[in-house]
Amino acid sequence: MSQKLWGGRFREETDSLVNDLNASIGFDRRLYSQDIEGSIAHCGMLAKQGIIAREEASKIIEALGEIRRALDRGELPFEGYEDIHSLVESALIEKVGASGEKLHTGRSRNDQVALDVRLFVRDAASSVIRLIKNAQRTIVALAEDNQGLMMPGYTHMQRAQPVLLAHHLMAYYEMLKRDGERFTECRCRTNVLPLGSAALAGSTFDLDRQMVAEELGFDSVSANSMDAVSDRDFVLDFLFASSVLMMHLSRISEELVIWSTREFGFVNIPDSYCTGSSIMPQKKNPDLPELLRGKTGRVYGDLMALLTTMKGLPLSYNKDMQEDKEGLFDAVDTVEISLEVIARLLGEVTFNGDRMRNASKTGFLVATDLADYLVRKGVTFREAHEIVGKMVLFAIDEGRELHDLKMDEMRGFSRQIEDDVYGWLDPEASLKKRNIKGGTGPDSVMLEIAAAKGELED
Repeated sequence: MSQKLWGGRFREETDSLVNDLNASIGFDRRLYSQDIEGSIAHCGMLAKQGIIAREEASKIIEALGEIRRALDRGELPFEGYEDIHSLVESALIEKVGASGEKLHTGRSRNDQVALDVRLFVRDAASSVIRLIKNAQRTIVALAEDNQGLMMPGYTHMQRAQPVLLAHHLMAYYEMLKRDGERFTECRCRTNVLPLGSAALAGSTFDLDRQMVAEELGFDSVSANSMDAVSDRDFVLDFLFASSVLMMHLSRISEELVIWSTREFGFVNIPDSYCTGSSIMPQKKNPDLPELLRGKTGRVYGDLMALLTTMKGLPLSYNKDMQEDKEGLFDAVDTVEISLEVIARLLGEVTFNGDRMRNASKTGFLVATDLADYLVRKGVTFREAHEIVGKMVLFAIDEGRELHDLKMDEMRGFSRQIEDDVYGWLDPEASLKKRNIKGGTGPDSVMLEIAAAKGELED
């Protein structure tokens, strides 16, 4: 067991169970690169300010680089250390001797870990943004390849109106676009340097915090030392953005599951993304989208856990905040693999066009168009709604669709109905009438796809 960084105050050895509960090396080892990056910047600043000698700083920085490369290669054991900070410091002192003990001048593990986590979240947000863009590109390509394919649009899981499959798919592009904006905003709020806050009150040393911020690519330095060491809002921002993103992935996954059933038969998921049953030989189960649905709850849990941890903490740093990392790491891993999986999956699915087109022709999907037709003939919309509702009831009783009704039958409900009504009862014609911006009309959807491609190029 390494010597505690804080052991001078204590007469007794820490209980072994306390060591087990207190140690974070089992998970914060993941921050070694960020910890060393921050230490190098801090060391350079200490030398520039004359707090340590430049010769010592050069040796420390060189040794820190060697330690990072050794950790990259898996050559340094993590066991026996309280946290990643103590491991790096111990390895540094072993390399450069007493000079390594000077590196911690002007900082605390409180602002050190706040820095490490901010660097991690900043990198993670950038990674997620890139993966979101990849998923968006897949969606746009899928929409473009299926521009002319009509399907039923649903509300309350009941057939509602005909829409283009491309329009339906592009709805998820818009969701992911908002997700990207949330992660971008998260990255901006994360990009504030906490180092220099020390334990909570700042430092008596003349630290050049702006120099460290510029060295590490931060936009600004924290304005309040107590807030800086106790703030985990940026982690919560990341977890919230991750939860909303996973909710969106879960929605599209749910539709893939439903659409792949024999009852719908809209989509074909390749065998390579499905599994079978141990007892039923005929089964082909859409396990991949089902897992994405399930992992959404996992990320929600990560968010709720940290919200609950932070809700009653007085200023400033409290040990409870050590619980911020495992949920964060879990959410990052889950979100990244989920985005990779959904992009690959959507790039491989195919659609049953005939099945979707035929489904669009039953279920009275043009009823609203018929009401709009009557409004154009001078009927108020409320009256038109009532007339069409009665026509639908009549058609249900007759076992027919609206377009199957004869002219004299329709005129029995409204004398305003004329021969031109049949042009309003064709689902394909219905689509073409909805070229309003944001609508499902073919021209509108083409513009929507073109705009998205332009955004992705930017």
